[in-house]
Amino acid sequence: MPFRLLVLFGLLCALLPLHHGAPGPDGTAPDPAHYSFSLTLIDALDTLLILGNVSEFQRVVEVLQDNVDFDIDVNASVFETNIRVVGGLLSAHLLSKKAGVEVEAGWPCSGPLLRMAEEAARKLLPAFQTPTGMPYGTVNLLHGVNPGETPVTCTAGIGTFIVEFATLSSLTGDPVFEDVARVALMRLWESRSEIGLVGNHIDVLTGKWVAQDSGIGAGVDSYFEYLVKGAILLQDKKLMAMFLEYNKAIRNYTRFDDWYLWVQMYKGTVSMPVFQSLEAYWPGLQSLIGDIDNAMRTFLNYYTVWKQFGGLPEFYNIPQGYTVEKREGYPLRPELIESAMYLYRATGDPTLLELGRDAVESIEKISKVECGFATIKDLRDHKLDNRMESFFLAETVKYLYLLFDPTNFIHNNGSAFDAVMTPYGECILGAGGYIFNTEAHPIDPAALHCCQSLKEEQWEVEDLMREFYSLKRNRSRFQKKTVSSGPWQPPARPGTSSSENQDEARGKRPSRQKVPLLSCPSQPFTSKLALLGQVFLDSS
Repeated sequence: MPFRLLVLFGLLCALLPLHHGAPGPDGTAPDPAHYSFSLTLIDALDTLLILGNVSEFQRVVEVLQDNVDFDIDVNASVFETNIRVVGGLLSAHLLSKKAGVEVEAGWPCSGPLLRMAEEAARKLLPAFQTPTGMPYGTVNLLHGVNPGETPVTCTAGIGTFIVEFATLSSLTGDPVFEDVARVALMRLWESRSEIGLVGNHIDVLTGKWVAQDSGIGAGVDSYFEYLVKGAILLQDKKLMAMFLEYNKAIRNYTRFDDWYLWVQMYKGTVSMPVFQSLEAYWPGLQSLIGDIDNAMRTFLNYYTVWKQFGGLPEFYNIPQGYTVEKREGYPLRPELIESAMYLYRATGDPTLLELGRDAVESIEKISKVECGFATIKDLRDHKLDNRMESFFLAETVKYLYLLFDPTNFIHNNGSAFDAVMTPYGECILGAGGYIFNTEAHPIDPAALHCCQSLKEEQWEVEDLMREFYSLKRNRSRFQKKTVSSGPWQPPARPGTSSSENQDEARGKRPSRQKVPLLSCPSQPFTSKLALLGQVFLDSS
């Protein structure tokens, strides 16, 4: 495929500058000093493997280990550092063996990239030390939160941690990361309005909404995304229930003719009749919950905008059918291509490949420069800006490539896998069902079950044995037509009382529920359906 060579050339050239910044979740451009720790290199690392450039992946891993230092006096976006750096390192860590990197004993529960991800995440933890548990937007990597730091944070900057932080807790055994991410999610849920909507920015000290515009785009987007992806990754019904409640409110108050507008969060009245390019992730998210018809209708609306300009402007006035002043640019964002990839996997509709073809042709014709691909400053005349965002390498290139590569290992349907020995026993990895974080870094859900406590797994085996012997004994009694004087109880585990053993036999545990040891540590059938764009909910 010519695009493969095109992308590889642009990718290798673009990797040379290591310190690119990128817009935050509200679309504003941060100070480049925020990202003086090889962000672009980390962000693009798993893209190298997905494109098949194994040798470059291996070289970059060595470069990162030798050069990256997070103990520096810079102010960093908590949101961006998490999705790009922590997410990028976790994904590269879990893909290292597939890339031919020599992993250390105990992998995936240990390894240099995992330790780097943990170090970066610990630098972010001081931001969560607020009265509400919702994090500040910025933290100094050396000193923590600056005394004069603003307490106003966008919704996405609060609710976009559960995928990376839960993965980190599962791999390291330290629950603090998942705990703070869950608290932040719950505080947002508790802060929603009476009609079920959330605003755009909130004061993390008081919990009061500062910006009350509600929608699915900039400043809010990945909060909804992480409720769905967190639910799939962690098999968490509560997170999915929260999203489905939000989805009802979003449909009731923000949806008009398969467009999604911005409304006042308490009244539901329209405040901005615009479409933002960041909202184009929504059809892909709808496909993950099986809402294919609505996803396709919304996708086709967004695609008409692409056809009009050869890209998606940052803001598009829906009633006027044109760009919004000072928001005419297209920084090669991935969201519409991301949705095309998800929907094509779900439907096989060739219209989605047409979007991919249009994207390839537009990007090559309009934005290709001597060494990389430049941001389009204005879609009306296709003038270029002197910058290339790291998400172009991390997301846009990756989703385009995966759209046209049905045999890529990322699309594995479970027919192939790797068995890995860990300190906790045998673990299955690489069987598919990858969950992409909001920066398109794939996380293997099976990895979350590789580093569990051995004692917990022994309990699961003992429960299975109890069930087996209980069934066998009951069947024997039935065959002999004898009447039992009482239910059979398994022998007590050493060091426990009979009442404790009865509780355990009923499924009660001193810790949260685990996946049974003798089942394949991957997603259940319903979740696999969700990834393919079809899902059967309990209410169906």
